[in-house]
Amino acid sequence: MKDASEPRLMRVQCLGARGLHRMAYWEWGDPASTRALVCVHGLLRQGRDLDTLARAMQGEFRVVCPDVVGRGESDRLVDPSGYGFPGYLADMVTLIARLDVASVAWVGTSMGGLIGMLLASLPGSPIARLVVNDIGPSIDAAGIARIAAYIGAPITWASEDEAADYLLAISRGFGPHSREQWMALTLPMLRRDGARFRLHYDPAIAVPMRAITPEAAAAGQAAIWAAYDAIRCPTLLLRGADSDILARDTAEAMTRRGPKARLHEFAGVGHAPTLVARDQVDVVREFLLTP
Repeated sequence: MKDASEPRLMRVQCLGARGLHRMAYWEWGDPASTRALVCVHGLLRQGRDLDTLARAMQGEFRVVCPDVVGRGESDRLVDPSGYGFPGYLADMVTLIARLDVASVAWVGTSMGGLIGMLLASLPGSPIARLVVNDIGPSIDAAGIARIAAYIGAPITWASEDEAADYLLAISRGFGPHSREQWMALTLPMLRRDGARFRLHYDPAIAVPMRAITPEAAAAGQAAIWAAYDAIRCPTLLLRGADSDILARDTAEAMTRRGPKARLHEFAGVGHAPTLVARDQVDVVREFLLTP
């Protein structure tokens, strides 16, 4: 019998502009359950980031945590221009079709939250309840600059501990974690490269991000606000109180517009809450399970 403390690694074939690719996803709980929860990670992360939340929810949901294409166990794209929201949305629609359920709950951190907002805004969306973790239609420039400084950097490390120390240094916004918790978040991010370790994502993810002009960024922000205003499902917005990605005024605007999200802030955390700490898991769990 499969150990309930570990997920099943599954794959689904998806269609992109340049052909087919396979997206991996980690599945927890009863695979026959009609109650599905999709949990999607941030820009440079992967589906095992959501292990703690998935373990907490697998008794009530079939929990599915994809590795967005280009990350983790998923394929890398031949054409880096495919690393963008149109392709990510198409992949998630394919994934949900594979699950064969009428609707899903969605938890999305950062990039995963944007994918969730865009999908929830569509007519006939399968998202019945939405949790957006530390992201909004307007993104602070300081946070973008911070991420752009290290995305795609060709860095390797001599040991897993050395890699963990580096990731901790660039991820202070994740908030306090024990060493055991931090290693659990780090190890799925690494792959051997000869005698050294490297991050397990495609560095070409940086290509479309670095090509964004100020004009394109402004247009994208307006489009995401329009999408947010079209969302009608119950929505919970999480924010790290020290976030450099989701400004307080943007979060407050999100409580007044569109689905009028319920806002919950976590003190001592920036971008983004990892949903590892018990209080963070409890907030999400209460929202998803309350009728």
